[in-house]
Amino acid sequence: MTKRIDRRYVLGAALAAAGMLAAPAAFAQSDYPNQPITMIVPFAPGGASDFAARLLQPRLSAILGQQIVIENRDGAAGNVGMDLAARAKPDGYTLFLGNVGTISINPYIFSSLRVKPLQDFAPISIVADTPGLLIANPSFPPNNVKELVEYVKARPGQVNFASPGTGSVNRLEMESFRREAGLDMVHVPYKGGAGPATADVMGGHVSLMFVTISSGINHVKGGRLKALGVSTKQRVPQLPDVPTMTEQGYPKSVSSSWQGILVPAGTPQPIIDKLHAAVVEAMKDETIRARMGESGVIAVSSATPAEFKQYIQADADKWSAIIKEIGAKAD
Repeated sequence: MTKRIDRRYVLGAALAAAGMLAAPAAFAQSDYPNQPITMIVPFAPGGASDFAARLLQPRLSAILGQQIVIENRDGAAGNVGMDLAARAKPDGYTLFLGNVGTISINPYIFSSLRVKPLQDFAPISIVADTPGLLIANPSFPPNNVKELVEYVKARPGQVNFASPGTGSVNRLEMESFRREAGLDMVHVPYKGGAGPATADVMGGHVSLMFVTISSGINHVKGGRLKALGVSTKQRVPQLPDVPTMTEQGYPKSVSSSWQGILVPAGTPQPIIDKLHAAVVEAMKDETIRARMGESGVIAVSSATPAEFKQYIQADADKWSAIIKEIGAKAD
């Protein structure tokens, strides 16, 4: 009898001790957030990622009841900020605004990159989706993708295309299309973002390129560039007369430049769920949706964090295959 009582006592004491240890963590999660949250943007102020973060910031702050502090940590194509965010304490107080470049492309073109995004981060939700736009100088003879394919095939190795960099999503979009159509073209990489490359297409120094709609829409509407196709499944309302690449016979040319919220791996699930619910609610805000829409950006959210993870995995699989095929390396 004495032995049985002792066992019960020991078991009860152990459970009580475990409860005491677990209680502070559980309380911290139920109390979350109780201090300002930092959102690391791995690019300089003024770019597409910073634009999305600052649009999201006030509404997300209001929903969570805590200040969201945006910290721009640019460098190495976003790798500096991504590394910092991946190694932050997984307590929900450091968010990372990742994008297609940092999460889906950089791990496959930077051989020395320490971060493994799908292992080191827990996805929360996508927030912005910016379709690609195939643009050309107005004097370039082809006026649609069918004419473009015929034109290039008649001039193998003579038509060039620009991109913002060797490992940029815009370069990979063209490589994907080029392979699907069987085209022999010359790549002309630029540095400094899409601006210098787009300027040279406008100047007629390079024939064509893929850009984000947000980078090219005003030039198209102003007649300084012409649009040959858009990389969405359906036409976009901002350019209703521009057919999709799919409509023109190239269903693999569906792509976008996206941004999304992630947190360091190991962040407790209740905090992930709370952040996901807050981001989804924020992305319903009409002001955010209108402001993004004016810039050619589609405001979106993921149904679940798991759905966003699947999206990232599929995106990474797609781009890593093309990177491997063409042997792209960091500039």
